[in-house]
Amino acid sequence: MRIRAGYQITYDCPAPTPMLLALHVHPSREADLEAPEVLRTNPHLPLRHYRDLFGNVVTRLVAPAGRTEIFGDFVVHDHGRPDPISPDARQHAIEDLPDEVLVYLLPSRYCETEHLSNLALSLFGSTPEGWARVQAIVDYAHRRITFGYEHARPTKTAFEAHEEQFGVCRDYAHLAIALCRCMNIPARYCTGYLGDIDIPPLPGPMDFSAWFEVYLDGGWHTFDARHNKPRVGRILMARGRDATDTAIATTFGPAFLAGFKVITEGLADQPAQRLASSAG
Repeated sequence: MRIRAGYQITYDCPAPTPMLLALHVHPSREADLEAPEVLRTNPHLPLRHYRDLFGNVVTRLVAPAGRTEIFGDFVVHDHGRPDPISPDARQHAIEDLPDEVLVYLLPSRYCETEHLSNLALSLFGSTPEGWARVQAIVDYAHRRITFGYEHARPTKTAFEAHEEQFGVCRDYAHLAIALCRCMNIPARYCTGYLGDIDIPPLPGPMDFSAWFEVYLDGGWHTFDARHNKPRVGRILMARGRDATDTAIATTFGPAFLAGFKVITEGLADQPAQRLASSAG
């Protein structure tokens, strides 16, 4: 399957503003690109790329005073299969986890496990360990939160989303991640593209999507608390502890969003598809 994806983001800045952009496809998917991915700006600006602590590609630039457009467009090859399901995947004892995985057991800015640990133990303490326990957590987060763009808030944490019971895809992911960590299951946040491929088109504006991965049975496995079903055509951009580490744009000064567009569509033998709306 060939998937075209891209974005066009416009900022108005009253003064020169340094920015960090996590808009590139994740290095794990670079081999699937038909051609090297290029981030462009209007006006043309000097760009510098680096790998962050989580292996994501980040672009540095300084947006001048006035309007800056940031855009990219690429085609990626995908296997076209739904997210794999591994019901027999086992949960590791903490002492058996690799060192680099332990950070995904700790509380983070949006996943404050200290406020959810008692709840998690009461809800999931008697569930079977491993895949079944993660799925029970996903089912709970999926039922607990009602989706709505009007409920998006960049400061909302997992505990706040649980108490308010409204949110967007990042809130579903944060809640499920926090509950997994409370049950000693390493969990990390993911952001990227997710189109309406092999499903009826979803309502709402186009946006990037959020999901999460857990470490079970020696590897990372994909879960999606908002949609709660295996999906086709995920294109990973960034991973981290939570949305802090995967922000599409981090600005060091006032920057006002003046335009935002994200697309993804199947190509070749696939009909054009709109991006599944999953802000956050």
